[in-house]
Amino acid sequence: MTVRYFEVDQQRVVFNMWYLAYFDDTMTAFLLDRDLPYKKMVESGYDIQIVHTEIDWRGSLAADEQAEVRLALAKVGRTSFTLQFEVRCGDRLVAMASTVYVAVATDGSGKCEIPAELRAVLGPI
Repeated sequence: MTVRYFEVDQQRVVFNMWYLAYFDDTMTAFLLDRDLPYKKMVESGYDIQIVHTEIDWRGSLAADEQAEVRLALAKVGRTSFTLQFEVRCGDRLVAMASTVYVAVATDGSGKCEIPAELRAVLGPI
């Protein structure tokens, strides 16, 4: 991805909130690449929500820099799963994060067990 000008703050680096968007875009692309777009999840009666994120910054990104966001599955439970993210600019580690997602029913009844189709897409740890 290319860092866009409007993502940069007065310190001339990516404003911290944009990292959450980068992680969300990466997770969405991961699911889509495995033939599980959000629309398909919702039509199947469930969605996923972020319940916890921790980010550690090791550096910064500036406008027009090329960055890569990597994703790895860290844990799968009964109703939640954890993804780990790394943001790199070339060989430079910029940030690391761990995000917990929970499966929720779209009927408003709350969290639910991770559906089989999502569990299959996540794969083994």
